[in-house]
Amino acid sequence: MSILVDKETRVLVQGITGREGSFHTQQMLAYGTNVVAGVTPGKGGQSVHAVPVFNTVVQAMVETKPNAAMIFVPPRFAADAILEAAEGGIELVICLTEGIPVNDMVRVRRYLDIRGTKLIGPNTPGVISPGKSKLGLMAGYIHRQGGVGVMSRSGTLTYEAVNQLSQRGIGQSTCVGIGGDPIVGLSFTDLLAMFEDDPQTEAVVLIGEIGGNAEEQASRYIADKFTKPVVSFIAGRTAPPGRRMGHAGAIVTGGTGTATAKIAALSEAGVTVVESPAQIGSAIAAVI
Repeated sequence: MSILVDKETRVLVQGITGREGSFHTQQMLAYGTNVVAGVTPGKGGQSVHAVPVFNTVVQAMVETKPNAAMIFVPPRFAADAILEAAEGGIELVICLTEGIPVNDMVRVRRYLDIRGTKLIGPNTPGVISPGKSKLGLMAGYIHRQGGVGVMSRSGTLTYEAVNQLSQRGIGQSTCVGIGGDPIVGLSFTDLLAMFEDDPQTEAVVLIGEIGGNAEEQASRYIADKFTKPVVSFIAGRTAPPGRRMGHAGAIVTGGTGTATAKIAALSEAGVTVVESPAQIGSAIAAVI
């Protein structure tokens, strides 16, 4: 199996006629992802890489029945695109846009929580279940199908971890970038619950970073409910307080969100925490 996406996932691309949307649609199609529709207001009736384009999500739903949406929309329009996808009945929304105003995401999260729509991101590289479906920016060729789930706040470190695993012959069930913004959709804890229930997943890699308390929440879930081995790396150990490092959500404020606190919480929960991302592959090999 896998989590979130598989061969049956039917994908709608919002912003498909833009440069990024068009390019990554082509890459997803080449990987074998079932992209069934695109949406760009005012461009209905066109096609991109033989994918039909509609003016609205509702029109695309009627004609093509997608169940997942990819959002390649500029920051000032991205929140409305997420809301349109949810209102149209899309079950899973993956938003790659970086720089969406925080106030917009507060409004979006409130609505999605009411509707029960799953959101990955924003500011995410996407989701891939190797050999099945790729909804994102990642290079599909570095992945291989297997039993390790990967979830991360950093796209670049995700690629590093996956490449290490694949070079060791260790495949992945699903790899998820949860997003690097202060307000995101599905959390580490949400994904851990999915990986726990997924028979394909034998172990999990958790890549966190400074800022927020997502890793601390995950550690409590791992200690109480998660039965599979977890290997973790926390980025930002030397980051000075009050200075944003990379992602908008990667900032230590008011003495909270430090790498030290996150490492301590995960270690106490029984997680194998490595000091360098270069050790992720060997650490996973040791626990599976």
